[in-house]
Amino acid sequence: MSLLVSIAVIYLLLGMFLDPTGIMVLTLPLMIPLVETHGFDLICFGVIIIKLLEIGLISPPVGLNVFVIANVVGKEVPIDRIFSGILRFLTVDVLVLILLMMFPIIHLLIPGSA
Repeated sequence: MSLLVSIAVIYLLLGMFLDPTGIMVLTLPLMIPLVETHGFDLICFGVIIIKLLEIGLISPPVGLNVFVIANVVGKEVPIDRIFSGILRFLTVDVLVLILLMMFPIIHLLIPGSA
């Protein structure tokens, strides 16, 4: 569990400044063998990585998706108001990430199949 938390911190820090493709190209060749040797399921790891990259796209100081929204709405809404509106989504994303890390069965659960 501490390995996943440390990986999450690394991806969150990188996600604040880099785009997701660059992060994956830089880190996945190192992280996948590390995760495999510790016995984690690669599907669960992939879902967690995608969630971390989503969080990185909306988190300050860069928040690339926030700047896309600011470009779409134009001058009507200032960038600081958009960042304050993102906080609710960021909170829910972090809660979902915590649930995914605590209960890995959620990744493979298919609703309605019993």
